[in-house]
Amino acid sequence: MKEHLSVMMNEVLSAAEPSDSIRCVVDATLGLAGHSVEILKKCPDAFLYGYDQDAEAREIAAERLAAFKGRYEIIADNFRNIAELAECGGFPGADIVLFDLGVSNLQITEPERGFSFQNDGPLDMRMDAGNISGGCQNAAELLRGADIRELTRIFRDYGEERYAYQIARGIVRHREEGGELRTTAELVELIRKILPAPVQRKMGGHPARRVFQALRIAVNDEINALDEALDGAIRILKAGGKIIVISYHSLEDRMVKQRFHKWKEEGAGLMNPRKALLPTEEEIEANYKSRSAKLRIFEKYEAEEE
Repeated sequence: MKEHLSVMMNEVLSAAEPSDSIRCVVDATLGLAGHSVEILKKCPDAFLYGYDQDAEAREIAAERLAAFKGRYEIIADNFRNIAELAECGGFPGADIVLFDLGVSNLQITEPERGFSFQNDGPLDMRMDAGNISGGCQNAAELLRGADIRELTRIFRDYGEERYAYQIARGIVRHREEGGELRTTAELVELIRKILPAPVQRKMGGHPARRVFQALRIAVNDEINALDEALDGAIRILKAGGKIIVISYHSLEDRMVKQRFHKWKEEGAGLMNPRKALLPTEEEIEANYKSRSAKLRIFEKYEAEEE
């Protein structure tokens, strides 16, 4: 079974209070069910709906949730569709909707998925490896078809890459000269050729990291999916319920923060706590993946008594 450390577990469980009042939990990013297992342990009367596009992740999650037979349902779908739960007969409304927006170790450590700039594999990057949603182009197809303006936009907006234009121009030139990018190693090698050595030394990390992030977001339409999922989350949330979001880069965190502010201004609820929670030094030491995590909670106002 895959090794898996869920980020900010203590903070998530602290938000699941009072535990004996939690009846319905929606884990919008089920993954390997790390958070879900602990929530079901803590909340004895809770039923959990878990969303994931990844067939292998769902299989592992089902193994880990097997001890809670009759208390969960795994849904093979993109979290952008969670509003559809409101149409399900008998759905009571969610006490908690949880989003952990990180890429799981399952995807990063399997080279054939194409997510990692450190392991050679095909340039895929689709979360939905089984193509549940249909029509999703992989990273190689995106790089083969996008023009310099589109590539620059993707690298700048989704990767916050300072050298977005230079990298986009280099990729297009490589293409025009008959080159083709089919593997992650080929893309990494090209980026290293495009960026001068002094620039790479100043980047403070792997020179391909931001490009890979940007491509993953673009391939999976993650920003639009998150936008729709947040709208769905507030729709299915009970009065008094909480939306918990763990994000790992500023683009997602900014979007979540702005949405929470909007809901607050509309009188739907409040951010509680007001600022993002950060992982402890002990957690970062134990799980390096958590270093960039931010956790935000939005609490919907209780219904007013008539």
